[in-house]
Amino acid sequence: MYSDIIARIRAIFGAEGFIPLHEPRFWGNERKYVLDAIDSTFVSSVGEYVNRFEAMLCQATGASHAVATVNGTAALHVAMLLAGVEPGDEVLTQAVTFVATANAIRYCDAEPVFLDVDRDTLGLSPAAVESFLASSGVMGEGGRLVNRRTGRRIAACVPMHTFGHPARIDALVSICERHGVPLVEDAAESLGSTFGGRMTGTFGRLGIYSFNGNKTITCGGGGAIVTDDEALAKRAKHVTTTAKRPHPYEFCHDEVGYNYRLPNLNAAMACAQLEQLDGFLLRKRWLAETYADFFGTIGLPFVTDPRGARSNYWLNAVILPDLEAREEFLRVTNAAGVMTRPIWRLSNTLPMYRECETDGLENSRWLEQRVVNIPSSVVPEAA
Repeated sequence: MYSDIIARIRAIFGAEGFIPLHEPRFWGNERKYVLDAIDSTFVSSVGEYVNRFEAMLCQATGASHAVATVNGTAALHVAMLLAGVEPGDEVLTQAVTFVATANAIRYCDAEPVFLDVDRDTLGLSPAAVESFLASSGVMGEGGRLVNRRTGRRIAACVPMHTFGHPARIDALVSICERHGVPLVEDAAESLGSTFGGRMTGTFGRLGIYSFNGNKTITCGGGGAIVTDDEALAKRAKHVTTTAKRPHPYEFCHDEVGYNYRLPNLNAAMACAQLEQLDGFLLRKRWLAETYADFFGTIGLPFVTDPRGARSNYWLNAVILPDLEAREEFLRVTNAAGVMTRPIWRLSNTLPMYRECETDGLENSRWLEQRVVNIPSSVVPEAA
């Protein structure tokens, strides 16, 4: 079976050489715009491409405001600060995620609480959030929702759209609104994915994207905060620009800020990439459908769009029967020069997060033992 899988992947991406998991495609105006930014001499965070990229991102996602940042982790850090997360608070999130999600919570001096995901979406389970809030949430002094076991305030909820597949974000928003918990949407992996026709990243009070080198569109690093709240957008821009007040020549900083703004050079590349987003999404969907047909013939489950959603298929994934089969799959494919990788280790198993509260994570542990990613780069042509 594994030889058939390797042969099918090579038929798509090339018969010779190493096949990476997800490599960038620079087929548009990337070189032109980057050279233009160099010629302008505005290569840092002040430059027209930064403003242009933010406007383009609003148009692409439907968000009212976008603030470009140096990476997605920085965007998530500031988004949680703006949502009101304070030192000593708790933030509800999932253990099935890249480590940056939990790291950004810790940057706020807050504690992650890891709740389970749904097996079909791979994203934070509304049932798990509802169950936790019903059993552990209690109103404390000043109308603050606190965890009855720890006494800490439950300050935010951060779902992540795993591999670009939308979580049940409408239900999560509804639950959080009922309990008065701000929702910050980690859409780092899901630019272009939709739920009910609406772009992921735009459901929460704030949302974030990543444009790292392995994302659907990239500018080397890069991230963004999106929101429909004008006041929050202004605060985000101010805080990410070292909290510097405008002045012709003096340096006046009125609070602790962060040097998190996206440089103009990166923004130039981001503009060129974003121009190609629709085409990239079409090609990635063709690849996913091709994979789904193939894996269906050999009896391996392929992760597809959740009901009511349309995924960007950032990273394609298959589900192996058990841990032993997963390990054999990874060993054979990588030895053949076809890059595959397991889903991340659950965040609560990492040394710095082992003491964090969980709800048992039944589905998360099941997925960790079985899910692998397979080559997912944008293909040159969608047949």
